[in-house]
Amino acid sequence: MPRRFLHWTIALSALLLGCSCRLLAQKGGNNPGRAQTVAPKAAWEVPKTAWGEPDFSGMWEPKMPPSAREYAGYSFISHKDAVPLMTPWGKQQYLSTKPSWGPLATPDSTDMVNPTTGKEVGCFPTGVPRIWVHPFPTRIVQIPHGVYLIYEFNHFVREIYTNEGREHPRDQDPWWMGHSVGWWEGNTLVIDTVDFNDQTWIDRAGLPHSDKLHVIERITRPEHDKLHVDITIDDPKAYTKTWSGFRELELEPDWHITEMICEDNITFNDLKNQGKEQ
Repeated sequence: MPRRFLHWTIALSALLLGCSCRLLAQKGGNNPGRAQTVAPKAAWEVPKTAWGEPDFSGMWEPKMPPSAREYAGYSFISHKDAVPLMTPWGKQQYLSTKPSWGPLATPDSTDMVNPTTGKEVGCFPTGVPRIWVHPFPTRIVQIPHGVYLIYEFNHFVREIYTNEGREHPRDQDPWWMGHSVGWWEGNTLVIDTVDFNDQTWIDRAGLPHSDKLHVIERITRPEHDKLHVDITIDDPKAYTKTWSGFRELELEPDWHITEMICEDNITFNDLKNQGKEQ
């Protein structure tokens, strides 16, 4: 055999042997019981702002899991399963509401945010936590020692100071959206809100609250494109114990806040009542 051909044969055999060994290694060799080695997935790390706080900035769209979508557009809970146990005062308030969603839904709702009678404009603030159940995106803007929540719905804005030691002011006048302070617990943004008036509802289904309402929101970013909001509701005048709900949102980097004219509600309701709704 010519030496040149012999060298070529040896080289080809070595190449094939190397490929076979690599293939067997990838498949676990001839031992079917050997587990394939897979590199562990790197743990998600929340990005940080230039000043070292967890970065939640961006445009976030409500994106609830399928198990919650039946009620997610109007409430934090399934009213078919259970309604939070109310005090006598709370139950009286609840039964007197006329919402357009939920078990007490009526076609002539007097909801101060979304009335359907055609007689009211309905541009009053939603309150907290109700603002989270409206199906509109939220822009989060962060600055050192502060977070702004800019809601597309009626362009409501919440300013949350996060500097250490910030407290609620004494003798604060009641507000529609309450007074909020915040702080960071690791990668969790905690928002504490009190000093509400009693003119709003907890949700769009008419769950009531009093001026004793205390809301705690805990916001986390478990994935790059996901935001989770845990909401605890404490109102001893309206409910016999604290209860909670949640919201999940998805990052929409190409979205922006669009124009929303609340006063158009009355035109829409007039057309609907005249049978001309488009």
